[in-house]
Amino acid sequence: MPPATKTPAASTVKEQVYQVFPNDLNQNGTVFGGLIMAHMDRLCGVVAARHAESVVVTVSVDAVHFMLPARRGDVLVMHATMNRAWRTSMEVGCRVEAESPFTSERRHVLSAYLTFVATDADGRPRLVPLLTPETPDEKRRFAEADLRRQNRLRTAEELKALAEHTH
Repeated sequence: MPPATKTPAASTVKEQVYQVFPNDLNQNGTVFGGLIMAHMDRLCGVVAARHAESVVVTVSVDAVHFMLPARRGDVLVMHATMNRAWRTSMEVGCRVEAESPFTSERRHVLSAYLTFVATDADGRPRLVPLLTPETPDEKRRFAEADLRRQNRLRTAEELKALAEHTH
């Protein structure tokens, strides 16, 4: 049985780095977005697994916004933290920055929100600890996560109704 509650700090990854090399670039000479998304999914999966103390699976990725490109030679600096936990699902927020190794200047290149479900040994959803936000920033992210969840659930219902209506 998981503990009753945890704080975001218990599972946060503050800085994970990845050096960009030529084979990471797309046809525009910027970092391939799928590469960043794969690293982001892995990092957020670590945060979710730490929180749940179990195996987790990615169930959705929300609001992936590429703001600026990362380029050859940049260092990607990724931050991930638990935003909210419900019964079996959790939202993890991720921020990715590109850092120049020569000037240490950082540019915000990507933000996204990933939802994970904790699973038991048979692959079925299992309960996760609740999340207790402590700082004003954590409390804001906690509230925002619930709005995103409500939107996901509402959209799923609307799509289901539309599919039933058109078939």
